[in-house]
Amino acid sequence: MSDEQAIVLSFDAGTILVDRLGDEHLELLKGLLTYDERVRTYRALAMNYAKIVMALHRAKVPFVDEAKDYEKQNFVLQNGMSPRAHQASAFEAWRKVNCRGLVVLPTGAGKSFLAFMGIQHCQRPSLILVPTIDLMHQWQRGLNEAFGCTVGMLGGGEKDVQPITVSTYDSALLMMEWLGDRFGLLIFDECHHLPGDRMRQAALMSLAPFRMGLTATPERSHTGLSEYGGLTGPLCFRMEIGELKGEILSPYETRRVELDLDEDEEFLYHEERQIYLDFLKRCGISFSNGDGWARFIMACARSDEGRRALKAFYAQKKIANCGRAKFRQIWQIFKDHCGERVLIFTADNDTAYEIGRRFLLPVLTHHTKSAERKKMLERFRSGQHPILATSKVLNEGVDVPEASVGIVVSGSGSTREHVQRLGRILRKSQGKQAVLYELISRNTSEFNVSERRRQHSAYEGSR
Repeated sequence: MSDEQAIVLSFDAGTILVDRLGDEHLELLKGLLTYDERVRTYRALAMNYAKIVMALHRAKVPFVDEAKDYEKQNFVLQNGMSPRAHQASAFEAWRKVNCRGLVVLPTGAGKSFLAFMGIQHCQRPSLILVPTIDLMHQWQRGLNEAFGCTVGMLGGGEKDVQPITVSTYDSALLMMEWLGDRFGLLIFDECHHLPGDRMRQAALMSLAPFRMGLTATPERSHTGLSEYGGLTGPLCFRMEIGELKGEILSPYETRRVELDLDEDEEFLYHEERQIYLDFLKRCGISFSNGDGWARFIMACARSDEGRRALKAFYAQKKIANCGRAKFRQIWQIFKDHCGERVLIFTADNDTAYEIGRRFLLPVLTHHTKSAERKKMLERFRSGQHPILATSKVLNEGVDVPEASVGIVVSGSGSTREHVQRLGRILRKSQGKQAVLYELISRNTSEFNVSERRRQHSAYEGSR
């Protein structure tokens, strides 16, 4: 068959057009195509490019590939590093699923080096997607050192596309309509962000046949790993914190410290909580149902009584999260770990700023400007400012290997968030013993929140 008669694949704004397709081929590509009346031809998600090409190859159906706009590269690792046993095992597992899979490794286990191995193996232009600007710069530095080449960046005012490029998820989403045919390998860092309604679009609009998902905490809601579907490929390798503790990761212990509220705080806590609970009971609202919170907010908006209940909800939560005993305990931990690098985690900015005021500490939140954030982290790494308070900014991504003590003053019931916070202090260094403190206000709802977020193997046997 001549090229004039062959099927033609072309890239079109984040999709694949499949032209000159005969009726005899429809069954072969069933489930991958939809007919587009506007252009009078078949269209597929760009993500399905590899499936279409493989189906045509296997059936020996002639086709012309005008979709991909990249060539094979010659990427060579320059740093002479060799993979550790767990990295070699993870890489081999990923290679066996046709270089299209999800790898779960704890923070500090060397996920970035696994990505470097993938880039060298595939020898295709590679796009690394990350959730934050800080991570984008961190990856850019690491890739530049690993391959000795110019690494492009998309995000934070940068718009430089190179054969190896790092992009934030948000920037990739905006640009994939034009860049979806330019990369053969996609690497999704912190890929638990990926299944979200917006973020998944970046994966759907790229034709990259090779994909690597990297995360320490993959589960999302009740569907577990099924949400990743064809976005990254199947789960191919998983290793938890406990399996690497003491060898690849720092030895650690977690300590839950239960503290009594001061007498006046306890009285006010129970007073405010009763107002909130009575309102829930009168309205027949239960948070065991998926729509419980939405129903509560709607009910609160309808009356003065509801608005008072909402105020009571936040008041009792603030008392539990920010009791005076927690500040006294923080000071005691500072004295017990004098000279060590300490990270303090809170559920909200107000608590983080209050800790900063009381102890004259730098505070990093999402409001912190990029230049100031960079300076804070540099001073923390150097030891100039050995203690850093934060709300949720450092839950993931930022590389702080010097930290050996974590203090969770408050947080959500999310297991992912708690494991991420533990991961911030586990990067191994000589003689390091990491400790994560969790401060809980006794006889408050914080205890149940703590129980929920500790449902992970990393906390088995902890005290």
